Amino acid sequence: MQMGDKIRNAREDLDLSQRDMSKLIPMNQSNYSKIERNVQEPSIEQLRRICQILKLDPRYLLNLDNFEYISQSDLKLLHNAKEFIKNNK
Repeated sequence: MQMGDKIRNAREDLDLSQRDMSKLIPMNQSNYSKIERNVQEPSIEQLRRICQILKLDPRYLLNLDNFEYISQSDLKLLHNAKEFIKNNK
C-alpha cells in the first residue's frame, strides 16, 4: 500500500474530510488531495503534521522496514525521519 492510501484510510477512519486535513496541516486542499492520490509527496513538515493529526508512525507511512537498496535520497529520507521521531518523543 502506498503512502497516500495509508493516509486516506487513516483520515477516513477518523471521519475527517480532505478539507479538514488541509486546514489542520495547513496546506492547499488540492495539494493535499494529490498526496492521497500518490501524485505528490508531502514535505517533511507536512508529513510531521499528518502523522500528528492522524496519530500515525512515520515509519509506517515511509515503509522504512522494506528497504533492499538504500540510495542517497533514501538515506536523506531516513535521516529526516530519524530527526522527526527524535523531536516528537
